[in-house]
Amino acid sequence: MDSLRPLRRIEAGVLDIAYFEAGPADGRPVLLMHGFPYDIHAYVDVAPVLAAAGCRVVVPYLRGYGGTRFLDAATPRSGEQAALGADLLALMDALQIRQAVLAGYDWGGRAACVVAALWPERCAGLVSYNSYNIQNIAKGMVPDTPENEHRLWYQYYFHSERGRAGLAKNRRGIARLLWKLWSPTWQFDDATFERSAAAFDNPDFVDVVIQSYRHRFGLVPGDPAYAAIERRLAAQPAITVPSITFDGADDGVREPADASVHAAGFTGPRSHRIVPDVGHDMPQEAPRVFAYAVLELVTPISE
Repeated sequence: MDSLRPLRRIEAGVLDIAYFEAGPADGRPVLLMHGFPYDIHAYVDVAPVLAAAGCRVVVPYLRGYGGTRFLDAATPRSGEQAALGADLLALMDALQIRQAVLAGYDWGGRAACVVAALWPERCAGLVSYNSYNIQNIAKGMVPDTPENEHRLWYQYYFHSERGRAGLAKNRRGIARLLWKLWSPTWQFDDATFERSAAAFDNPDFVDVVIQSYRHRFGLVPGDPAYAAIERRLAAQPAITVPSITFDGADDGVREPADASVHAAGFTGPRSHRIVPDVGHDMPQEAPRVFAYAVLELVTPISE
């Protein structure tokens, strides 16, 4: 499959969400969540596998990406983790999906982890790249190792107004550089990148991205509408649902870690796997491995 088209639209919470859907309408629901700076096409080879297996597959554009738009110009353009989780929950409500397998990486994995942790009755299973992906904002300003600090250069860049201006001016250039740095063994071509890069032309992209990378360090306030959710996330709630977690052996953002590193974040059944020759965009780099992990968790939805 070359593209996830045509798109559907639905009003959900504060957003008019653009999303791709495939598979039978009565199939067991799976929501696939993309990250930064990527888009729904991270799942271009995952979605058909799941749809062919009888799943109802939903792949939404996150706030600030692609065709997704805010319903009200006055809504803060927040990219904080609570907002991403609330958006996912609102989408499930709008689509009348009571329970689903949630799968994602980067920002999308964070949204899936938030829902799995705070609303476990809505999550039949979780596939999370980089394991426990809920931010501990209280420790956001604690220095890391020099090697890990180096990996986060783009986040510190976005803390400055120079970084905001740079992202606004060079969003494609920055995104392409991050793709290369984060997935050094993935030889993507120009067409693959441009297919996703169009999503960064969203008018809210820069504002949402900048707020996200400042909020996670406690540098800017969040949207008051999500303050209660952020308070719950500050307790670092454990994920109790059946989970499969991954790290890529060649991830340029986070080094692969043993299961024990995030063990406290998972109190339910969990299988942790390190995937060789895979960087940060696992669904696009190893789509069948990712898809088969989702299918491991696709079980009849509880009554």
